[in-house]
Amino acid sequence: MRVNQVWVVPHTHWDREWYSPFQTFRMKLVQLIDSLLSTMESDSSLPHFMLDGQMAVVDDYLEIRPEKREQLKRLCEAGRISVGPWYALMDEFLVSGETIVRNLQMGSEKASEFGGAMSVGYLPDMFGHISQMPQILRLAGLNNAVVWRGVPAKVDKTSFLWRSPDGSAVRAEYLPRGYGNGAALPRDPEAALSHVKGYIDQAGDTLGDEILVMNGTDHQMPKPWIGELVASVNEMQSDLKFRLSSLEEYLESVGTNSELVVDGELRSSAMANLLMGVSSNRVDVKQAAAIAERSIERMAEPLCSIFLPKDCWPSNYLSIAWRLMIQNSAHDSVCACSADEVVETVLDRYRQATQIAEGLVDMAIAELTSTMDLPGAYIINTSQRPMSGTVELDIPAMGPFPHAQVLSETAGGINNASISSTLVESMLREVRSQQFDERSYVNSVEIETDPTLTVTLSVSGNLENEIPLESIKSRLFALLAGKGDEPVNIVVKRAPQSRILTRVHDVDGYGWQRWNPETFLNPASVSGNSMTNGKLMIEVDPLTGDFSLNGVGGYGALVDEGDTGDTYNFCPLPGEDPISHPRAVKVRKILGGPVRGSIEIERQYSWPEKLDMATSRRIGERRTVVTTTLTLDAEEEFLSVHTRLFNLSRDHRLRTLFPLRVPATTSEAECAFHIVTRGLEAEGGPTEKGLATYPSRRFVSAGGLTVFHEGLLEYELCDITGDGAHTLALTLLRSVGILSRQYISSRPQSAGPSLPLAGPQLIKELNFKYAIALTPDNPYELADRIFAPLRAVTSLGNGDGIAPKRGPTITGAEVSSMQRHGEHLEIRVFNPLARASRVKIDGRTGWLVDLLGRQLSSFDESFELAPFAIATVRIND
Repeated sequence: MRVNQVWVVPHTHWDREWYSPFQTFRMKLVQLIDSLLSTMESDSSLPHFMLDGQMAVVDDYLEIRPEKREQLKRLCEAGRISVGPWYALMDEFLVSGETIVRNLQMGSEKASEFGGAMSVGYLPDMFGHISQMPQILRLAGLNNAVVWRGVPAKVDKTSFLWRSPDGSAVRAEYLPRGYGNGAALPRDPEAALSHVKGYIDQAGDTLGDEILVMNGTDHQMPKPWIGELVASVNEMQSDLKFRLSSLEEYLESVGTNSELVVDGELRSSAMANLLMGVSSNRVDVKQAAAIAERSIERMAEPLCSIFLPKDCWPSNYLSIAWRLMIQNSAHDSVCACSADEVVETVLDRYRQATQIAEGLVDMAIAELTSTMDLPGAYIINTSQRPMSGTVELDIPAMGPFPHAQVLSETAGGINNASISSTLVESMLREVRSQQFDERSYVNSVEIETDPTLTVTLSVSGNLENEIPLESIKSRLFALLAGKGDEPVNIVVKRAPQSRILTRVHDVDGYGWQRWNPETFLNPASVSGNSMTNGKLMIEVDPLTGDFSLNGVGGYGALVDEGDTGDTYNFCPLPGEDPISHPRAVKVRKILGGPVRGSIEIERQYSWPEKLDMATSRRIGERRTVVTTTLTLDAEEEFLSVHTRLFNLSRDHRLRTLFPLRVPATTSEAECAFHIVTRGLEAEGGPTEKGLATYPSRRFVSAGGLTVFHEGLLEYELCDITGDGAHTLALTLLRSVGILSRQYISSRPQSAGPSLPLAGPQLIKELNFKYAIALTPDNPYELADRIFAPLRAVTSLGNGDGIAPKRGPTITGAEVSSMQRHGEHLEIRVFNPLARASRVKIDGRTGWLVDLLGRQLSSFDESFELAPFAIATVRIND
């Protein structure tokens, strides 16, 4: 097909932070937009400029140039500058589906202040694309996507129909040479024409009769002469008509040049580097992301939605937390393929978001417990389904206790101490609450002044009543005034206290119940190196530290191997034999049951110190102790594993192995709003080897086994023979010392600057939490039980007689989020099944809305949800 029209879209691609920190890049951003605004005002020959499809650049700019807001708004409203629809150009696999949705919502809302968002699902540099992205875009009213990485080899044109599992589809525009195919467009008209013709010759039959030239790239300044150039090229020839345009105008005007349909996720390296190794670098970042997501999505938002009064909805706190999360979702941020300063900032954002979430959880629980009529322990379930599980409780008594396991006991008694007045005064200034120590509270304070100032504290394991703390402190300060170093008698009357483990059954979804001792089945027991609860049987091999599960051995083996790669890609050492055998093993019992059994395995390894690049060999030696704790609770169908070590070695990858129950030819991994089925091979290309290491969100299943994890995203099916794979490998850490190497055998071209880094070597203490189960009926349900378990709280019993709130009963779909929207509860659900389901929200009516809050249809207690579909509802509350 002969090309006759060239659509030129001026733009920039803006990484907020990457090989330089955010503030350094922002200074360049301010220069760019200053220049852009000046050019737009003085030169009408530049009709349009695209600000990279993300609103973060606008916020970052206006924070420095607030006086430019109206000027920027006017140009956006006139259609000369396009913004949005995203807030940040996120990585799609390393963040939750809810983070992707909130990103799109935040970007669209911000863009509405500037005349509206660009109506294009702009995805120019993501390291692959999730299967549900077309559905997400359609639910926001977007019919077009623009993609580069991940496109499979079967795409032989610049457009194709991209379809989600539910059948939602968008027209996808493929960028054969990326988002910068016109970045180097010369200023000279003849040279520019030659440049475009060279691109046409190179792309060949991929192109239609009209082509897209993206005039911009990473951090590139606007070219003020681009309008003059286009006019000059058109004047000097008539074969190719050049036209300055917006991306929207191009997609609206140019039809598709292919009838090809591509289903599901895009994770091929055939046409461009996928850079799949970002899933396993800087595991500390991925773990921090998983913890923050869980804290907000599974804890803070649902608890605040249910238990806080409507007028106390913490919208500002949550807005801050989500902005931090979305800033971190940017592909160079959460992917951790960035300078060390950047990654430290990313970790700090996750810490802040988690702190906000934890504070909101405490606020919601305090509201709930304040309304309970009876004092005592209560159990809260933050998930949608009735849940049973193990909880820890502090009991103000000594055992034995029926149907419980004692973890620790503290006998009651009286302790006396004589402390100087000066020290007591100093200590008082640090008192902020009634908490006495990690497990105890002060429930009363008595003050005597004759003959010596004596302060008596009554302490117990539960907060039994509130005391006027500030008035007590004020009185003591007054009594201490002028006493200098006179002694003060401190008397601590401690009630007996026990910490116990107990089983709790069938706590309502989004509900609570008062704790009472309950009997349980299938108690856990430990004998020597073995542990069982009647459902699972574990036996540790004292020579290797591996363990068997229901008779199949080899679980938990650790394999260490060299890595000559970088933050983007793993690259094995040629001819190296991985290290899998420890030098020494110790096994000991930690807990013997009946509620919880626990065995600790200590393995000592000798791993090389580092990579010698000159010889492509690992050299030196580091003795490393790896401690793994196996925990099995009564009645449970999963085994919890906690592995910890202080990493002393560089340039290596450490994986743990799980033998499959039967050979597998596919894996099923949780991704955003979908469980994705993948084969044993990955499609590679000329610039990147196809490596079948894949990401999963919280779980992956294969061969009769499911592995659950928190932030350990990378897995691979290994030991492949004619009947399939026999092992699932979970990457625990991957240590490297450079942002990007110029050449590695798995990727023979650079992916970024060759910046030496210390952070990705991960020379520090690391903890890994995961669990294994013989494939359960519903892995979503089990993931909640493992990572968002039942929570025990204490109430003083000061309620007003009105029954505390409970959340709605929701069945027929998985709940992605619950939050308050004015007078309504907004709930997002999705159907992970290949069959339609009926979603029931008992006793509630409301509206289905799209992702931007526009009403679609009403419902009364239930509605039909198509296979693999996502729905958002607002219910009357």
